[in-house]
Amino acid sequence: MALTPSKMLPLGTEVPDFTLPDTVSGQNLSYADVRGEKGTLVMFICNHCPYVKHVQSELVKISVDYSGEGIGFVAISSNDVEKYPEDGPDRMREVARKWGYSFPYLFDETQGVAKDFQAACTPDFYLFDHQDKLVYRGQLDSSRPGNGKPLDGKDMRQALNDLVNGNPVSENQIPSQGCNIKWKS
Repeated sequence: MALTPSKMLPLGTEVPDFTLPDTVSGQNLSYADVRGEKGTLVMFICNHCPYVKHVQSELVKISVDYSGEGIGFVAISSNDVEKYPEDGPDRMREVARKWGYSFPYLFDETQGVAKDFQAACTPDFYLFDHQDKLVYRGQLDSSRPGNGKPLDGKDMRQALNDLVNGNPVSENQIPSQGCNIKWKS
């Protein structure tokens, strides 16, 4: 696994629109379908990455804690499933059910959505406000597998609290880090 930082898409960027299949419901969902009244968190994750596995429990907690606060949530997997079959739609559905994802888990087979977001790693996070402008793209918290720091979602929770309460989100943001997205050849 190659430790890769997020590319830090410019703040204020308008959300790239998308429509992708949800591996749990079987429906095609667009950004408008997952959008929250106050904001939307788009998460690029996958099944096999140890960095994603490390944060899964906190992702579930955050989605439960903030979905009632007007925040929409969606996860997207864009990995090449020919080389990484454990990241395929059937396994995505299994992982979503096992962890109790309360958010859709979409499959980006063409990898076009990941490219539109300039996603680089898993996990990679993009928080958009009620006007669909990017206000946060950074780490969940400073915890990484094996570093002993608490998994508490501190950075993401601060950004979500600011957004929900109508306060400006700090522009001092630390890139997320994880496995690189597994691009097709």
